[in-house]
Amino acid sequence: MDVVAVDTIAAISTPPGSGAIAVVRLSGPRATDVLARVAPELGPAEPRSARLIAIRDPDTGELVDRAVVVVYPGPGSYTGEDLVEISGHGGWLGPAMVMEACVAAGARLAEPGEFTRRAYLNGRMDLVQAEAVADLIEGRSPMLRRAALRQLDRGLSDQVAGLHDALVQLEALLVHHLDFPEEDDPPFPVAGIAAEADLVVARLRRLLDTAPEGELLREGALAVLAGRPNSGKSSLFNALLGRDRAIVTEVPGTTRDAVEATVSLGGFPFRLVDTAGLRDAVDRVEQLGVAVARRYLAAADLVLLCVEDRGQLAHAELEFLEEAGRCPVVVVWSKADLAGEQCLEMPAGAAGAVCVSALTGQGMAELQALLPALVYRGLVEAPVDAPVLTRARHGRAVREALEEVEGFASALREGVEPEVASAHLGPAETALEELLGVITRDDVLDRVFRDFCIGK
Repeated sequence: MDVVAVDTIAAISTPPGSGAIAVVRLSGPRATDVLARVAPELGPAEPRSARLIAIRDPDTGELVDRAVVVVYPGPGSYTGEDLVEISGHGGWLGPAMVMEACVAAGARLAEPGEFTRRAYLNGRMDLVQAEAVADLIEGRSPMLRRAALRQLDRGLSDQVAGLHDALVQLEALLVHHLDFPEEDDPPFPVAGIAAEADLVVARLRRLLDTAPEGELLREGALAVLAGRPNSGKSSLFNALLGRDRAIVTEVPGTTRDAVEATVSLGGFPFRLVDTAGLRDAVDRVEQLGVAVARRYLAAADLVLLCVEDRGQLAHAELEFLEEAGRCPVVVVWSKADLAGEQCLEMPAGAAGAVCVSALTGQGMAELQALLPALVYRGLVEAPVDAPVLTRARHGRAVREALEEVEGFASALREGVEPEVASAHLGPAETALEELLGVITRDDVLDRVFRDFCIGK
């Protein structure tokens, strides 16, 4: 998969703004030549050895910065090419001037994700590992970071490669079966080959089962706070978020629009949404807010139904529980500091019920422990090192492979000639190869790397 880069790229690889250090990276066949022009006093650079040197404008010789320079010769670098890292002073102007000097010396500005894209194209990592790099940078929850680290360590790649090897083994069994003389019993009958295919199907299904929750790890589960006006939704929203984001007053109907924020609960990401109180609103603006709330509820992965009255659920709340069968609903008996210990048992139709006080913190730990168990149950119960499909692209590839292997096993059992049934195995192998990036198209790569930051 090695490729020959025709140009040398450069980018500021640290966030812009005030900071102690800013890193400018160079990668490509002329990386050390560019370095020699901006650091003429450097001389021959010892690989992987840090050296403090003056960075100068290649045209005027003017001092731009004093920086620590490290050279990583290819193919043993991150990109598989000659790579240079220039660590200078942070801020806005200094890194930009170092970058300008590198461009003037012959480099060009890197595109988003181009360093990692070159690492993939040069065989330094597969496509799953490259995606894991992006998740490590963008991930906002410990569990996504853990999954990304496992992927970067080839946890998912090795699992997929093992499945691909199993498909190749099925083909080998078929060849052995077909090559055996007809007058003798083959050492591995068709029924045995179908049974082996069933084992591969089971492995693919187990992996595919991780896809729904794995994709939520990247996006965050949509948890919508619902209930009647003044039922404590906004107070609970602020308490879960750990800061005041939603306006809280004693006036019913304060929340007119949906307020959304991302929070990590139990290490898992949630997109919390505080919505307008559900009631027959007369005010036009409040009516619009209720309509927005209902749209969020229709898309929710989890609903927190806030209830203030400890006596009984209102008729509308009971109807809500009866109709909300698509996702789990947790009844939150709010304002426990006012009601003391008077909390009702879990109502029928609810996935859980917790008595909480946003003011005193009562019940908050219990609620935060309950939510991941309802939405991410498979991941909560899975072994720490279990591979997880975290992208829609992963799920599509494994699903395609699964359908083909199922078709192969069914064809054998229905009496289809083995050489005809084997037509299912090629597409299954191709799907897994595309997942790893062994074979892929440029448009797929463009989609994978377009959301990377420049410099990575």
